[in-house]
Amino acid sequence: MKKKKIIFTGGHHNSTLVVALSARKAGYQPVWIGHKFATRGSKSFSAEYQEVTKQKIPFLELKTGRFYRQKNPLEYLKIILGFFQAFIYLIQEKPDLVFSSGGYISVPVVIAAWFLGIPSLTHEQTVTVGWANKAITPFVEKILLTHRSSQSNFPAGKTKVVGLPLRAELMDKSLKRKYTPKLLYITCGKQGSHVINQAVFPLIPELVKKYTVIHQTGSNTMTKDADKARRLKASLGEYEKRYQYAPYFFTKDAAKYLQSAYLVISRAGAHQTYELSLLNKRVILIPISWVSHNEQFLNAKLAQKQTASLVLEEKDLSSETLSQAIDKVITKKLPSSSGLPLDAVDKILKEIDALI
Repeated sequence: MKKKKIIFTGGHHNSTLVVALSARKAGYQPVWIGHKFATRGSKSFSAEYQEVTKQKIPFLELKTGRFYRQKNPLEYLKIILGFFQAFIYLIQEKPDLVFSSGGYISVPVVIAAWFLGIPSLTHEQTVTVGWANKAITPFVEKILLTHRSSQSNFPAGKTKVVGLPLRAELMDKSLKRKYTPKLLYITCGKQGSHVINQAVFPLIPELVKKYTVIHQTGSNTMTKDADKARRLKASLGEYEKRYQYAPYFFTKDAAKYLQSAYLVISRAGAHQTYELSLLNKRVILIPISWVSHNEQFLNAKLAQKQTASLVLEEKDLSSETLSQAIDKVITKKLPSSSGLPLDAVDKILKEIDALI
């Protein structure tokens, strides 16, 4: 009997990949539509592409334009081309279902699927609503939510709160390590953050005197932050071994550092804030300022209620304010539990089974 095929796409590849792998284990055939490169103009493969292909899931690159706050006429041409490309992929693959996780790349795929009579599910990860998920609401069968707070943004009959799909490694206690001195983990999303790196680099020579610093720099070949980190490490003398960096940390390493960290400096993506809250970490959250509906700031404010966190906005970010934030957040008391659900994958698979 031929396996049922599911197209996976969207802006939150970490948790979507958890669902894709679980779906494959349940007997479905996953195919991925996503971004092949880290950023436009970069020659580095995206973390999404590397992680998905590592799991031997077929990967189809979609080149489309951004919809949100867009004034460049060339972007609209790319959007049109993205729709045509999505149609071609769906006609070729003949999937039984599309599973999306928001992000502008999901819009042409879901709408093209609707025109072709292919049902879609989407998962909203933020505490509010992303622009993309709002746009595709009329074209999906169901909207699965991480947080109850985002329920009011969608038609009541289409929503269900399921929580966030979690990587198994995140809860694997055998990965946790004890670091001497304590671990400060800097993680800035799958693409890294040049803005945060600029504030962090001047602090490293002092931070390594107090902490083991592990720094995810991003792989952008235009900003060349990984090269700067390499030169910085070489200049640290006796403290050189206390500073480790990489463009990106894959699942096992990321889980190890998150579990082991005494303090984390992070963006405020839905996935990252959920995991940090679940692990009860001290964290400085620096939300991306320009994202749809200010969702990262709202994610960060929710995390403040769930773990020992401090929000530092981009407009206030500098080496000095980051240093002050580090000194302040380490005095915060950790809560006993976040109370966040852990069974999202099982709930999502039941929805997939029901729809297919």
